[in-house]
Amino acid sequence: MNVDAAVAAAAAIAGVCTGVIAMLAFRWSERDQARPTRSSLHTDAVLPPGVDTVLSVLRSSAVVLDEGDAVVKASSAAYALGLVRGGKLAVEPMLQMARDTRRDGEIRQVELDLPRRGTGRGDALAVSARVAPLGSRLVLLLVEDLTEARRIEAVRRDFVANVSHELKTPVGALSLLSEAVMDAADDPEAVTRFAGRMQIEATRLTNLVQELIDLSRVQNDDPLEDAEPVRVDELVAEAVDRCRHQAGTKQITMAVGGTADLHVWGNRGQLAAALGNLVENAVNYSAARTRVGIAARRVAAPGGDLIEVAVTDQGIGISERDRERVFERFYRVDPARSRATGGTGLGLSIVKHVVASHGGEVTVWSAEGQGSTFTLRLPEAGAVRARERERKRDRELGRPLLGPEESAGAEHAADASDGPLSTREVTQ
Repeated sequence: MNVDAAVAAAAAIAGVCTGVIAMLAFRWSERDQARPTRSSLHTDAVLPPGVDTVLSVLRSSAVVLDEGDAVVKASSAAYALGLVRGGKLAVEPMLQMARDTRRDGEIRQVELDLPRRGTGRGDALAVSARVAPLGSRLVLLLVEDLTEARRIEAVRRDFVANVSHELKTPVGALSLLSEAVMDAADDPEAVTRFAGRMQIEATRLTNLVQELIDLSRVQNDDPLEDAEPVRVDELVAEAVDRCRHQAGTKQITMAVGGTADLHVWGNRGQLAAALGNLVENAVNYSAARTRVGIAARRVAAPGGDLIEVAVTDQGIGISERDRERVFERFYRVDPARSRATGGTGLGLSIVKHVVASHGGEVTVWSAEGQGSTFTLRLPEAGAVRARERERKRDRELGRPLLGPEESAGAEHAADASDGPLSTREVTQ
């Protein structure tokens, strides 16, 4: 009996010890879990309330650093710019700014040029970095990408410089020629010669001012606000008439062909100016007694049919290096020839802006000494094409049309053919 009591007492003591040990282990585990670890310091929980939400809507790249310079929070843009790598801020000047701000609490800002990662290009990434304290232990770094703003500013500066130079040339020439006319008042032959030169310079100045106005208009206006269906063959005829005199002087044959009854949707004036610039360039850069061709056709594309207008010449051609820059403002492949022909260097730039604003593109193929081909691709006015086909079908079936205007339109559509035009040559 005493043995059983001793066993029971021993079991009771063992149970109490086990319970005490389990309780101590549980308390120790809770305390261990509550103790901050190295990894928990780098979670969003250490950010002040609302900061995470604010950082998520900022356009700037944002990085939050703790007292050990470890990244607590970084936006996706910061990773894209290469600011953060391996959980650390990878730009040493920014890291030093963060340490200085953490030490004295002052806000700092600096502009830096950073190398681009993985592009293989030599151009730098221009950024503006601003560092400010965030609470008692954290530092906030905001980085703004200034690369595009700097590029636009450089383009603006170049444009102003080029405009100033281009305007100064004819204005200076007019001033000198006017002085020469005054000095040669007693020599009628000299006066006539100088007056002719003045007329040439005045025409060049007028063309330059007009093309500057045109360029400004196509950049700022929306051509689709007053858009209308435009017949491509009318644009081609207008471009040929515009260059008829220059082509006749050089005995250049202008050949027009392609597909009839094509329409594009857009601003007629801008489209006529763009195609006219291409044809005029082809004539100006072609040798005497050569040939300039203009052809239009419909090409299939995944997003809908396109109208393709190609202007081909047998001129001096364009080198591969110049081919990438011919659409820049004031850029000339042959400055001497441009001065001789009165070119301003803005024609192809206007073409590019007009075509882009109409949802199309312009491309160039060229070989030095063989000539060039500039090709416009514009979306077809599909509704016009469908309507004219329906009118043509109604006329063939003898169905009445809706009114006299539509009747006239149907007559015109019925006479036109969707097949290729026979190429016609306009010999000047």
